[in-house]
Amino acid sequence: MARSNYTFTSESVSEGHPDKICDRISDAVLDAFLAEEPQARVAAETFATTNRVVIGGEIGLSDPSKLAQMKEGVDGIVRDCIKDIGYEQDQFHWNTVEVTNLLHEQSAHIAQGVDASEDKDEGAGDQGIMFGYATTETPELMPAPIQYSHAILRRLAEVRKDGTEKDLRPDAKSQISLRYENGKPVEITSIVLSTQHTSEDQDSNYIRGVVEPYIREVLPAEWITANTEWWINPTGTFVIGGPDGDAGLTGRKIIVDTYGGAAPHGGGAFSGKDPTKVDRSAAYAARYLAKNVVAAGMAERCTLQLSYAIGVAKPLSIYVDTHQTGQVADAAIEKAVSECMDLTPQGIRTHLQMNRPIFARTAAYGHFGRAPEADGGFSWEKTDLVDALKKAV
Repeated sequence: MARSNYTFTSESVSEGHPDKICDRISDAVLDAFLAEEPQARVAAETFATTNRVVIGGEIGLSDPSKLAQMKEGVDGIVRDCIKDIGYEQDQFHWNTVEVTNLLHEQSAHIAQGVDASEDKDEGAGDQGIMFGYATTETPELMPAPIQYSHAILRRLAEVRKDGTEKDLRPDAKSQISLRYENGKPVEITSIVLSTQHTSEDQDSNYIRGVVEPYIREVLPAEWITANTEWWINPTGTFVIGGPDGDAGLTGRKIIVDTYGGAAPHGGGAFSGKDPTKVDRSAAYAARYLAKNVVAAGMAERCTLQLSYAIGVAKPLSIYVDTHQTGQVADAAIEKAVSECMDLTPQGIRTHLQMNRPIFARTAAYGHFGRAPEADGGFSWEKTDLVDALKKAV
């Protein structure tokens, strides 16, 4: 029997967090190659520290001679990302940061497992397991603790970048602890926010005065009570931030990127990977399917797992768990999703139109729970499979 009364916590980190800077750069490089060649193979990894960014990984193009030319644009991509995030501090500045570019051609042995041929469909880019999840807790069908942790930081980034709050700087973390009764969120027991700021003279009380109105603006008012604990910059001073304060690396915030720990995660990071990599594309497909199952009224909660082997096109398994909230048998949903969507790597990319430069925007504030965009961004958040699923069961 699942617990119905409990407190659950999730955290988020801002676009200026060192790891998120690296995710953003990796995805911006991916977008640049996809804009040039929609079938490009990209696995870009970024490392950042004091006044230094290193980017490496593998690139596969139909014309390998293009790689050297395109690599020349990477320096500008890195600087544009850092500038847009807002870093102009002495030890991490978009204009003075040292950029080392170690991108190279994709391994032929990896390519042979993925590439389609006359007698073989395009295979998965790696083995692995991927999870998708959806719940009725929020309008976005996301777990509430992670969705609202993201919302706090997104709002603070908006007022920082538009000049409304000049005391805020890019690096920040948020955390929400949410109490549930009968399986439903009813009260925030604690709000934690640590945000970089401009001066050592600004203490925790001062920063709380700056950020509290925006936090209250994005959280459901009825969830903030007299018992809610506020922990704003609990260490006191947070002036040294970003990669100058702590090194960053692509792919170290996979729980922040997904469901805040409320659902399983397959372990593979997303950023910097083109959509032939099922770590990314199949995780998006699993979210898409789980969200459509819940949107169709088949369950209040749905966890969906897919598994793949490198070089093999079709998923090895499909698993659904509706956590005793299902209106339809889990096995029937498993059958329905396999009938309603081609879950080969190429089928996923075609269905969700993923061979486009739409990934840099995913790098902060979550890959899920976002609104689908006109140019195809966040296509995996659409609920356009509802009718097909209903017919299939």
